[in-house]
Order: sequence, then structure tokens, then C-alpha cells
Amino acid sequence: MRRRKMMCLCGDAALAFTAVSVGAGAVAASAGRAFAADISYSAADKAFVLKVSQGGMFEVAAAKVAEQKAGEQNIADIGNTEVHDHTLVGAKLHDIASQLGISYPLTLNAMFQAKVDKLNGLSGKAFDDAFIDEMVTIHEADGAAFAQEAQSGQNPMLRAFAAETVLIVRRHIGELKALPLPVM
Repeated sequence: MRRRKMMCLCGDAALAFTAVSVGAGAVAASAGRAFAADISYSAADKAFVLKVSQGGMFEVAAAKVAEQKAGEQNIADIGNTEVHDHTLVGAKLHDIASQLGISYPLTLNAMFQAKVDKLNGLSGKAFDDAFIDEMVTIHEADGAAFAQEAQSGQNPMLRAFAAETVLIVRRHIGELKALPLPVM
């Protein structure tokens, strides 16, 4: 008799677990559909995508140059971090933009390409100084754009992306500003 009760209790528990699992899956799927269904965005959201996509591509391109031309190892290391982090961020932004139907540029605009070309023409300390100046400038500009989008963006996917990414940008700014002062 005791064994039969135990089997019934176990069967009831398994049935309850299955019901909860199926219910949780339905809730998660429903939430995912609600989130994915919101493909509306504002003109400011679209401008944000275009601005930070260019900034991110510039950071990757400039950082690839740094990996090759840096005069100091810590500059090359920063270049490596920039390439890694901004390649991942760019891929995520590209995916979101595609889901929303926002065109995503695949090449640098003329202004950023000119900056990369200028960095390519430098080496040693001159390169290191110019690279750090460019990286601080673009990170501060893009960091402000990410913070703004996280606060007031219309599209929830872009808001969440911006809130997550602004932390990466702030970490990069900290790393750039923590570099040792040059020895005179």
C-alpha cells in the first residue's frame, strides 16, 4: 500500500512538473513574441544605429592598425581588445538593425576612412598618441549616444542593446585614460 502511494505521489509530481515546464515555456515564448513583434523605431533610433555603427567600424579598423603599428605593447593590447569587443558589438547591432529593417552600413564613411588612412601613415610614438586621441574621442561620443539611447530610445531592443553596450564603452574609456603618462 505504501509503495502504491509513493508511485502515485511521484506520478503526480512529474505531471505537475511537466505542467509547470510547459506553462513556463508558453510564457517565455509569448514574451519573446511580444518583444520581437515590436519593430517600431523612431528617427532618433535610426540615427543612433547609423552613428554608432560607423563609430564601431572605425574603432575596429583603427584597432587593427594598432595591432600592427603600435610602438608600445599596451597600445597593441588595447587594439586587440577593441577589435574583439567592437566586432561582437557590431555584429549584435547589425542583427538588431536587420530585424528592425534599418539599413546598416558595411563600409566606413569618408570621414572615418580618412582617419584610418592617417593612422596608417604613422608609426611608433606618433601612432600611439594619435590612436589614443582618436579612441578617447570616439568612445566619448559613442558613449554619450549609447547612454542617450538607453534612456530615451523608442525601440526596446535598441534600448536594451545600448544599456548593455554603454558599460563596455565606459570600460574602454577607463582603460584608455589609465594608460601611463609618456616619459619625456
